[in-house]
Amino acid sequence: MRYAIVAVLLISNLSLHAQTPTKLQTKIDQQATSLEPKVIEWRRHFHQYPELSNREVKTAQKVADHLKSLGLEVQTGIAHTGVVGVLRTGKPGPVIALRADMDALPVTERNSLPFASKETAVFNGQETGVMHACGHDTHVAILMATAEILTKNRADLKGTIKFIFQPAEEGAPAGEEGGAELMVRQGVLENPKPDVIFGMHISSITPVGLITYRPAGTMAASDWFSIKVKGRQSHGAYPWMSVDPIVVSAQIITGLQTIVSRQTELTKEAAVITVGRIQAGIRENIIPEEAFMAGTIRTLDEDMQEKIHEKMRLTATKIAESAGATAEVNIEKRTPVTYNDPALTEKMVNSLQRAAGSDKVIRVNAVTGAEDFAFYQKKIPGFFFFVGAMPPDQDPGKVPAHHTPNFMIDERGMLTGLKAMLNVTLDYIYAK
Repeated sequence: MRYAIVAVLLISNLSLHAQTPTKLQTKIDQQATSLEPKVIEWRRHFHQYPELSNREVKTAQKVADHLKSLGLEVQTGIAHTGVVGVLRTGKPGPVIALRADMDALPVTERNSLPFASKETAVFNGQETGVMHACGHDTHVAILMATAEILTKNRADLKGTIKFIFQPAEEGAPAGEEGGAELMVRQGVLENPKPDVIFGMHISSITPVGLITYRPAGTMAASDWFSIKVKGRQSHGAYPWMSVDPIVVSAQIITGLQTIVSRQTELTKEAAVITVGRIQAGIRENIIPEEAFMAGTIRTLDEDMQEKIHEKMRLTATKIAESAGATAEVNIEKRTPVTYNDPALTEKMVNSLQRAAGSDKVIRVNAVTGAEDFAFYQKKIPGFFFFVGAMPPDQDPGKVPAHHTPNFMIDERGMLTGLKAMLNVTLDYIYAK
């Protein structure tokens, strides 16, 4: 993910800014600082022992044991391995949900950290390393600490807080369901129903100490597509006897790129069409009968999303038809736009500023990465923000990106993330 940093947005909301009692705020900040070594220790454990989507068994057990030790109501096995802890204060007030994702990626770690992952697994039929290459290990550790601190201060709180530890944010394995969509379907936003939900994501390419955010569309909808091109097979020496699906596929790939570059109103929102996989043929001198390609579509506007889908079907089928081939296009909507409720976002900016500093909270452009936190936001107002964890002397254009073998974060960013989660929670409680 890339988070292009733009101008600081200073939103005045004094009514919320002054809601949390000063003594409680001071105490919470001190407790967060005191707990930082433990947060780092948890993070390093999860980093060393990562688990893939829907396989977060040991991670979930460690989380559940911690929540039980705090005396919270704990539910396990939601959406396979999901864990929910419920803190009831016994006093009337809002219901607030806080979410962290737990899964790692099929990536073989390639850095020299003393707690680097040596774990392996089989993914899509292939042996692979397993790595927290997107920072979910930090999210889990931060939310565990948030639960501990808020529980210690139960007497000063009101309402109910739900701590949601979610599996499979990166997507369930083939043939399985999972992630936020399944958690919602299995009732994670019921009994009691939250008024709001907050979530965060660590960023390896945003300087440590910064928090970035955006109201409305923040991260893109993610759709997956596949195109099967069927032609006519022949000997490679006699291409005129074939309808070459490889050549047709190449033309389709080029045609798909013109949808974004020439047919989409990019001044409105960004859009991406990426072909990430193509398969065809079995031997050098045989023109095959079929070719297959698959990829992803990223959009930030629902009308634009539908138009791009329509144009993709038209482009692929007509290019194939012009060559005497056929193209079968399948598009699957996977993740909606991560949409930050504008009113809620405005109210929470002061909370983030208090956590990081007024000059360290920055409004950014939308990004074309996707996040299944969006499924919660389809049901209740939500706010999702980003916490910087890039060492201050690094170049954002050169540091290892998320989902790569050398991914690394500056652990000093975790304290900022912890304070941010505590601040948005407390301010929302005391604003009600």
